[in-house]
Amino acid sequence: MAVTLPRSNGRARGQRHRTSLMHEINVTPMVDVMLVLLVIFMVTAPLLTVGVQVDLPKTKAAVLQGQDEPLAITVDAKGRVFLQDTEIEVGGLVPRLNAITNNNPNARIFVRGDAAIPYGRVMEVMGLVNEAGYRKVALVTDQRHAPTRPRAKKASAK
Repeated sequence: MAVTLPRSNGRARGQRHRTSLMHEINVTPMVDVMLVLLVIFMVTAPLLTVGVQVDLPKTKAAVLQGQDEPLAITVDAKGRVFLQDTEIEVGGLVPRLNAITNNNPNARIFVRGDAAIPYGRVMEVMGLVNEAGYRKVALVTDQRHAPTRPRAKKASAK
């Protein structure tokens, strides 16, 4: 049976010996932290969407660009009207918009209407906003699964 004993190198017992410095960066803790942050953001990102849950109609329209945060008016599947996340009566919509925007006619307003409600209900809300003097009003749709239009067949001349 063989045993290997540590060398003493002429040092007295109890003295510390110097070890060389480690010249490597240990990235394992950093990777662990980054993975935890990734999981946290993946879980919380869907919860950060603001507004009332509606099934938006599908379209292939381009995305609107702007610097300021637009106000969102939502008409849900039951026909209820929401300003941002707060349910509001249709008659109280314009005074509340005027108070929030300080009567700024250039405020951007997005109208979101559920695909299941009648078109007239959405247009009623848009008409009220337009009558109040707001000119930057847009309809919001869902781009993700827009149905494709069938191409018109050309009639063959014989």
